[in-house]
Amino acid sequence: MARKYEVTAITGKYTDSNGAEKSRYQTLGSVIETKNGLMLKLEAVPIGWDGWAYLNDPKPREGQQAPQQRQPQRQAPQQDGYDDIPPL
Repeated sequence: MARKYEVTAITGKYTDSNGAEKSRYQTLGSVIETKNGLMLKLEAVPIGWDGWAYLNDPKPREGQQAPQQRQPQRQAPQQDGYDDIPPL
């Protein structure tokens, strides 16, 4: 089972040292890929939560490297046998 997404939600606001208002986030759980499709595992439900959550790429855990994204392989153009005919 591969961890696909980290589920986070805004749980409040705060003011930073420069006076800017920022959002406070809480990790709610994760989405994993199983043989039957995606599955959501909630580990927390904040009080007063409005139900909206973000699905973010998972952060590497301590001592682990970030997973590499697979690049789609480019296919070579198909030969149609008419390469020696000049275009019109």
